[in-house]
Amino acid sequence: MLLILYGKPGCHLCEGLAEKLAQIQEPHFDLEMRDITTREDWFAAYQYEVPVLSVSQGGKEQILPRPSPRASVKQIEKMLAKYLTGDR
Repeated sequence: MLLILYGKPGCHLCEGLAEKLAQIQEPHFDLEMRDITTREDWFAAYQYEVPVLSVSQGGKEQILPRPSPRASVKQIEKMLAKYLTGDR
């Protein structure tokens, strides 16, 4: 499973979420960081929304609900389990 984090340099919310994602053991996923300042289409879509989490399956992306900046690693892990494993 590929999890994509759209962010931009200097964004403390993006950095905080990336740090929390790095601590998650389950569910297993590959994390791809995308800097929205490197592509005009990403910047236009997400300039006011970062950080944005998306899951890529079969070449299609699905935007996930944005976790609160105050969410714990455990809370983010639970949210990802819901969307990545279908454990709803």
